Amino acid sequence: MPEPLLEISKLNKSFGPVHVLHDVDLNIYPGEVTALVGDNGAGKSTLVKCIAGINGIDSGTVKFEGREVTLNDPRDATALGIEFVYQDLALADNLDITQNMFLGREIKRGGTFLVDGEMERQARETLKSLSVRTVSSVRQLVASLSGGQRQTVAIAKAVLWNSKIVVLDEPTAALGVAQTRQVLDLVRRLADQGRGVVLISHNMNDVMEVADRVAALYLGRVAAEVHTKDTTTTQIVELITAGRSGDLGLAHATTNEIL
Repeated sequence: MPEPLLEISKLNKSFGPVHVLHDVDLNIYPGEVTALVGDNGAGKSTLVKCIAGINGIDSGTVKFEGREVTLNDPRDATALGIEFVYQDLALADNLDITQNMFLGREIKRGGTFLVDGEMERQARETLKSLSVRTVSSVRQLVASLSGGQRQTVAIAKAVLWNSKIVVLDEPTAALGVAQTRQVLDLVRRLADQGRGVVLISHNMNDVMEVADRVAALYLGRVAAEVHTKDTTTTQIVELITAGRSGDLGLAHATTNEIL
């Protein structure tokens, strides 16, 4: 087993008197898709915001590539190579694919003039490296793209910056069958290229298909972290809804107890 890229230990987070995350342990490994699942209010969004540096943590440690780090704001996460693709995708409809992929990080000459050709080349090469064939031109306006194509552009934007970990928030929500297939294939390719991928999803079919392991949150705790091949959809649903699975014999078990 390789060393984890991201190692979260005993993380706690409260908002006033409300204790949202309780001693959360989570490891993200290179070359693997880790599905982060849980019911609404389980703490998934809060945990992701802690990883992103949006929410400060109250206690616990975060290590990246074996080194303890502090995530004070999103720039800290970006500097480490952690990129996020949220549900709203953060794409500008009035800009083309290249402009969106470099939005806020444009390549400039002399600090003033945009190097348009180089940005277009890098955008095209990034899409090619991900075997994306659903986009005909990197000069297409995002407004003209389908939902699946938009998701592809958002993921490619994250990959462009030499990311080591990509966090995807419900990437197949509201997509049709064919578009979902394209996005899931892309998620798998991200891991196959050596990245650590965090997939946040309520769709158990997607989770079972592409995830190598599943971390189930229940009321702010990690109920279990299990290898997908060793569990079933029913067992994962039990972890999400009850914090335990009779078949697995788990009740708020730790990672070491499971793996």
